Amino acid sequence: NWVRFMLTAWYKDRIVIVNIIHSVKGYHSKTIRFLNVAFDSSGDSLLAGDHQGNIYVFDLNGNRFNLVQRTMQACTALAFNLRRKTEFLVALADYSIKCFDIETKELVSWMRGHDSSVSSISVHGSGRYAITTSTDTAQLWDLDTFQRKRKLNVRQSVGIQKVFFLPLSNTILSCFKDNSVFAWEFDTLCCKYQLPTPVEGSVLLYKVFAVTRDGRIFVAGGKSNHLHLWCLESKQLIRIIQMPAKVRAVRHLEFLPDSFDGGSNQVLGVLSQDNIMRFINIETCKLLFDIGSYEEGISTAAISPNGRYIASVMENGSLNLYSVQALTQEGNKPPPPMFKSVEDSSKYTSEANKLTTRVTSGRSEWPWKSKGSKIQTRLLKLQVNTSLENKENELPGGLNKKRLRALLKGFGEYPAKYRMFVWRSLLQLPENHLAFSSLIDKGTHSAFVNIQNEYPIKSMKLLRVLQRTLSALAHWSAIFAETPYIPLLAFPFVKLFQNNQLICFEVVATVVVNFCQHWFEYFPNPPVNVLSMLENVLAHHDKELLQHLITYSVTAQVYAWPLLETLFSEVLTREEWLKVFDNIFSNHPSYFLMLVVAYIICSRAPLLHCNQTADFEYFFHHRNNLDINVVIKEAYHLMEATPPDIHPQHMLDDFIPLTKGQYPVFNKYPKFIVDYQTQEWERIRQDEIEYLRERQLAHELEAKAQEWKAKDEAWYRKQELLREAEEQKRKMLLEEEEKLVEQRQRLAAVKRELKVKELQFLDASRRRFLKYQQDQRQMELKRLDDEIARKVSMREQETAATVQDVEVRRMELESQRQLFEQVIIRELYRCLYLMVLPLQFSDSVAEENLAKAEQKCIDTDWRLHVLHKLRRDDQDREKRYEEIAKLLHDNRVEEAELLKAMREAEEKKWEEVTQKKAQLEEEQKAAAAADEYRKWFLEDKMNDALELAEKLQSEDGYFGEHIDNAVLLCRCWHEVFSN
Repeated sequence: NWVRFMLTAWYKDRIVIVNIIHSVKGYHSKTIRFLNVAFDSSGDSLLAGDHQGNIYVFDLNGNRFNLVQRTMQACTALAFNLRRKTEFLVALADYSIKCFDIETKELVSWMRGHDSSVSSISVHGSGRYAITTSTDTAQLWDLDTFQRKRKLNVRQSVGIQKVFFLPLSNTILSCFKDNSVFAWEFDTLCCKYQLPTPVEGSVLLYKVFAVTRDGRIFVAGGKSNHLHLWCLESKQLIRIIQMPAKVRAVRHLEFLPDSFDGGSNQVLGVLSQDNIMRFINIETCKLLFDIGSYEEGISTAAISPNGRYIASVMENGSLNLYSVQALTQEGNKPPPPMFKSVEDSSKYTSEANKLTTRVTSGRSEWPWKSKGSKIQTRLLKLQVNTSLENKENELPGGLNKKRLRALLKGFGEYPAKYRMFVWRSLLQLPENHLAFSSLIDKGTHSAFVNIQNEYPIKSMKLLRVLQRTLSALAHWSAIFAETPYIPLLAFPFVKLFQNNQLICFEVVATVVVNFCQHWFEYFPNPPVNVLSMLENVLAHHDKELLQHLITYSVTAQVYAWPLLETLFSEVLTREEWLKVFDNIFSNHPSYFLMLVVAYIICSRAPLLHCNQTADFEYFFHHRNNLDINVVIKEAYHLMEATPPDIHPQHMLDDFIPLTKGQYPVFNKYPKFIVDYQTQEWERIRQDEIEYLRERQLAHELEAKAQEWKAKDEAWYRKQELLREAEEQKRKMLLEEEEKLVEQRQRLAAVKRELKVKELQFLDASRRRFLKYQQDQRQMELKRLDDEIARKVSMREQETAATVQDVEVRRMELESQRQLFEQVIIRELYRCLYLMVLPLQFSDSVAEENLAKAEQKCIDTDWRLHVLHKLRRDDQDREKRYEEIAKLLHDNRVEEAELLKAMREAEEKKWEEVTQKKAQLEEEQKAAAAADEYRKWFLEDKMNDALELAEKLQSEDGYFGEHIDNAVLLCRCWHEVFSN
């Protein structure tokens, strides 16, 4: 059997090409878990990301790996089939998507836009476009420009499951949480079709999806063991596949490519909730092979495009790479034997013909896996070296108990990788699913409803598993509901088998039935008979130590019972505890008791130095510096060296596994005590319920009384606050009145000052106005005098010019007269000689009269010319007087317009005063406490009034009216603020 076990491991290693574990060695050794994997388009390179943000690329042909990026964040999705073969996409925990280059290890682009974690990345067949999907949105990216082209938003009540490209087409398939599936045209993003609702009775919540390489068959699964197969060409549901009963939910779907199927893949990988990935033929609906196990479960998986490899992320964080060829071909053949012996064939011929066994064909069955659906079998003969003795030591799964013990003695423990399988084989667990389900269906036992109060475990999952396991034990036998140490006994196995509750329950039940024999005979006291056996063995092998314990009144309940009831979990580390139970499960149940005695004997040095009971109690409840290998060897020595009369082996029964189908009846305890105690507990529970009800009623009454008291106190407090507020308001009103009186006094003083200033302003303005009018009259008189002087000067100048002209004319006339007189005299002299002498006298008189007449005529003409000149001057002066009168009239018109504008400004001021008065009344009604603001407002308005008065003082013309208006305005403001 040891050879078969190694052969199985060797055969398994041929299927698992490599197991990758990323561990960090140091003071705190730990394993870094892988989260996601992705193959490139050729299937020869594998991309893997762990929870610390490290991205590795594995060259499967070159058998090497390389760290290509440290993102410092956990990755949620990977894509490795872009158009540029050296680039890949990674979705990170901060909701962003980054593109890196493998060769240069540089960041190519950083894409943002999601508000939740990206669950999947789908790349178009051309490698140019990608779709990233989160729970609330899906986004389409152009990988040439790394720009977002489109964004799909849905209602929060619907949610998105997955959006991806269909292979070999330009179709996008979107799957929503309400089971609706839509197909969209990639170029136009128009809806092409929607898959109809599945038939009644087969509806399941779609969670995971897969499509064949040719894009014709669409598979959906969810929280059920059913799979729906859709034909995307006909848009019809063509088949519903029912998985085995062990499958309750589907976590991942992936088609296995085949080079000769033309893309119409027939093999589908189904990863279920039990972390096992089963590969089925969707046409024949037969289970071909599976990978993973209960102990080494698969978290997620990816299949290479060439169909050669399967990469799976295990539950323990490691990465397994499977050979599909080995799974499909080598898995159907049994492994060849590594060891053969030469024996006499005639001796065993008859026996070999009789002893036969069934080995499955068409499917590989490994001993660490549970057997699933129906499979074909064929008969093969056993080897002739099989003996009857080995047959007695045969265990389920093809193991041999005798050879396992030899392995255990050689290495001290079982391989950690196969320990759980070995334990299940040694304990011969029946795996009664129906019986365990019936126990679980009974719900949480009343004794363990509030177990979190007594055992505050941080992990809620671990607490729930512990509660269910203890409840199942209590429903199986009533003694376990009353046993106080049963949680301590079960907790190590619960922590170890928390992912498989059935195995956990059956391991605990097997331990209780076989390794806890006679523990409950003296219930509710500790097992005195078992402790006596331990004390007898200790007395035989180390009397000095026993005498020392007796000296300080340390009984077996102090030094042995803590180790028994906790199964060494308090004093050993996890690795030591596992090593100890490797030996316990491989030996007779009495070996467990011998281990207790061996632990005490190996600790004799520190125990002999203890002299207080508290020290002994502390020692057996805490970890000690003790080599567990020495304890195990000492236990084997005690098993051999103990006399038969005190050896526990003769007092304990041999190992008996649990029965299949139904669990055995466990009644090895004083039933009347348990029943009585159960009745008492029930009575106490009822009394407690009654007490709690009465206490609740009392609490309610007390709460109501406290509430009434609080309301009364609140009412009195409110009244007190109101009274204090009233007093405070009264004080504030008094202060306000005092301030108002002071303000009125200051306002009266300001008013008096303004009145005095007003009178001064009026007097000064009047004087200034009179002076201004006087100056204006003087200026007008001066202008008139200047005009008259100018006119007189002009007239004098004209007169002088006229006189000069007249004088010149006179001189001309005089010269003409003289010339004429000379001519006349010349003529007279000539006529005188011609006429007679009597006429000489009369001619002289006539000449004299003629000269006088001409002189008068000239004087008259000159006077007429002067009169005409004066008349023209008077007309020009009258014109200038008319122009002056017109200017005076225009000035009067402009003064009237100025007066009108001032009156309009005065009316506007009055309207503003009225508005501000109304505003002030509203503010006084609304803001009773606006003390500082009113003071500031009063000062501001007074300043405005003073500025207005100063402005009016500095203005010219009509000052009296402006002063009256300003004074009236100040009075209005004074009345407003006084009110």
